Amino acid sequence: MGGIYAIITAMTLNKDLIRNVAIIAHVDHGKTTLVDGLLKQSHTFRDNQAEMSQTLIMDSGDQEHERGITITAKQTCVYYNGYKINIIDTPGHADFSGEVERTLNMADGVLLIVDAQEGPMPQTKFVLSKALALKLRPVVIINKIDKPAARIEEVKDEIESLFLELATDESQLNYPIYYAIAREGRAGKTTELDDDLHVIFESIINDIPAPSVDADSESAQLLVAALASDNYLGKYCIGKIFSGKLKKGQSVKILHGDVMKSAKIDNLFVYKGLGKEEVQEAIAGDIVALTGVAEANIGDTIATGDNPEALPTIELEAPTLSIYIGPNTSPLKGREGEFTTSRQIAERLEKELETNIALKLQPDGLGYKVSGRGELHLSVLIETMRREGYELEAGRPEVVYREIDGKKCEPIESLTVEAAPEFVGAVSQELGIRKAELKSQELTSTGTTRFVYEISTAALIGLRNNLLTATKGTVIMSSIPSGYRPVEGKYRPERNGALIASEDGTSTAYALDSAQARGILYIPPQVPVYQGMIVGLSNKKDDLDINICREKQLTNMRTHASDGAIQLTPYTQLSLEQCLDFLLDDELLEVTPKSLRLRKRQLDPIKRKRENRVN
Repeated sequence: MGGIYAIITAMTLNKDLIRNVAIIAHVDHGKTTLVDGLLKQSHTFRDNQAEMSQTLIMDSGDQEHERGITITAKQTCVYYNGYKINIIDTPGHADFSGEVERTLNMADGVLLIVDAQEGPMPQTKFVLSKALALKLRPVVIINKIDKPAARIEEVKDEIESLFLELATDESQLNYPIYYAIAREGRAGKTTELDDDLHVIFESIINDIPAPSVDADSESAQLLVAALASDNYLGKYCIGKIFSGKLKKGQSVKILHGDVMKSAKIDNLFVYKGLGKEEVQEAIAGDIVALTGVAEANIGDTIATGDNPEALPTIELEAPTLSIYIGPNTSPLKGREGEFTTSRQIAERLEKELETNIALKLQPDGLGYKVSGRGELHLSVLIETMRREGYELEAGRPEVVYREIDGKKCEPIESLTVEAAPEFVGAVSQELGIRKAELKSQELTSTGTTRFVYEISTAALIGLRNNLLTATKGTVIMSSIPSGYRPVEGKYRPERNGALIASEDGTSTAYALDSAQARGILYIPPQVPVYQGMIVGLSNKKDDLDINICREKQLTNMRTHASDGAIQLTPYTQLSLEQCLDFLLDDELLEVTPKSLRLRKRQLDPIKRKRENRVN
């Protein structure tokens, strides 16, 4: 099935030979690994291409490789036995569920991947509920059946219970089940696996329906589900054609609510492997990318004809967390970033809204209040901007409240935590402090204890880092939105006071040596500091201002060489997420391409104490 065959197939294509399928699952259940196998076994690459020896081919972003998760949904296409299969690889983390919601509109069926040991997890429930609500045909694949603790029969029962809970009509309860070891590129109808993935290909062709579209319509309709860009052709609008045909050079209308704008398709592409292939014409049912329609955004309809009609827009869950992002106002501002002004930050955030449609933006003082799905969703945005050369400051993540029936309500989440027996007490204590309500507790087949809690989104902030510390990095946790409830009282995080630099200058080993007895240090020697900058966590509840720039006074009996005897405890270097979790309401995080610096909003200690007395 090489390139020539693919081109011939594309030329003779009709909607009955197209399959649009999304891969959905909980985090780390094997979605992207399965796509790797489908790409390689469909002969999308030559045998000598580099991709044949790569893994997680679809995770192309730096942060995706570093974090080991899929952040943005991606499209690819393979050909199998004369059929064109458009594959959508979706994120598995709840914070990126906006990516799932917008791209499921392009699919006609889903492959639901479930880990043979873990079974259905919170995000499994979330993505499956979205797919079934859109009437997509599901195919279940129980993956990683080679795990020593695999419990295949129990997992099948759990999947059945999940479908009974979520199905919107009886037909959705009839779903095929396959078994796989995606890492080895093997699958089968039973646990006796074949040596390849042909049963998955056959299932996509036979179990996933052809696109339900109007191929014979004189007018075309495409719903924009994703955007992309490059330096050569500019902005691409990506979506599925729901009726008619689109042609290169064709005049179209962009429909956004009641607003209609004219445009012309400059280039028309279909997907082929990891890339795109330019075509003169594309038919209903296919997923395409267009240029020349730069004013279109996600959720808009691109249509032709004398009386173009808009397709139903994409419905999204509301944001649950917000964070302040604005220009850096510290004494060290402008030293390490390329883009530092309020205008540059505003333009970057406005650009992000075009593709990251789960984000909301509103002005807030010098900067903006950015609302999203969770801590990870917001921190990925900040890290992306940081790597692009932006210098900014961020505040503590805050909950987005809603008014329901005249009452102020806060978002709540269903939290699943899995921990070893020796850490059960630590987990229960931490969640008890955060007023989480225990819904269920069970012993898993691997000997760990699995808890399910209901917890407010506000109390969830900072929980992951605390539990990782309490369980020596072994805890497994995930959460999904679970609705809203009336606010019973604002959650206030408990934390010791901060060690705060009282002078401008450069930190010295001599000063840090005496400071480390007061708490945990977050900076090493010989770094620039300023008054009001947070340099560590105090052993006591109250903040403590200390001079960490003090140098040892020299006499004729002492030399600089004597400083070599100082033994400093290695400092604690916080990640971006840990810094955000650390913040209280009167604190900010300074983010530059080179540094992360915690600071007080009010740098002057006298004014700060006066403000604290007022509050």
